[in-house]
Amino acid sequence: MNPALELAAFAGLMALGQFSPGPDMILLTRTALAEGAKAGAIMALGIATGLTVHASIAVAGLAVAFEQSPGLRRSISWAAAAYLLWLAYCLLRSAFATSAAVDENPGSPPSSRGPFLRGLICNLLNPKAVIFLAATCAPFLTGDHPSWWPFAIAGLVIVQGGTLWALWAWLLQWRPLRSRYEKSARWIDGIFGIALAALAVKLLVAP
Repeated sequence: MNPALELAAFAGLMALGQFSPGPDMILLTRTALAEGAKAGAIMALGIATGLTVHASIAVAGLAVAFEQSPGLRRSISWAAAAYLLWLAYCLLRSAFATSAAVDENPGSPPSSRGPFLRGLICNLLNPKAVIFLAATCAPFLTGDHPSWWPFAIAGLVIVQGGTLWALWAWLLQWRPLRSRYEKSARWIDGIFGIALAALAVKLLVAP
């Protein structure tokens, strides 16, 4: 296959995986709606930084060892679940706060971490990210390719991830959508909080 067409096919596959429901998407969507496009773009940069680590592991083939180490995977899953539960608690506390508290700090759950760190930690603690990337990258790394090919694959993961997430954060600033969020922020925060808690429970009960 022509290298350009092969990269295009890989980019399309990555885009489908990127916008599937998961911790990164839920957290970024809520951040962009509540804190604006700049915070969303900064979080997208944090997620892309996490993808740098995951892509390096996947391209280097270390994900196979990761998959074969159930103890390591389990430890990371528990750490990820704990972090997601903490985020869920922040959102649910915001959703069920008194009106006075909401007026003082509208639409923003208490957090000492900035958007970049929240995005980075959320992505790094997602054990399924490296497995997904390994499974997606593997078919595109087989066969005869030039020496620069693995770097192109890894670079595409990182650049496309950060760019599309930042674009998503910008698209969420569409005024009718933001107006709807501002009117129903507490309910939406509650839904996002429950979704993150559900993902945490899924990690805890996964074999």
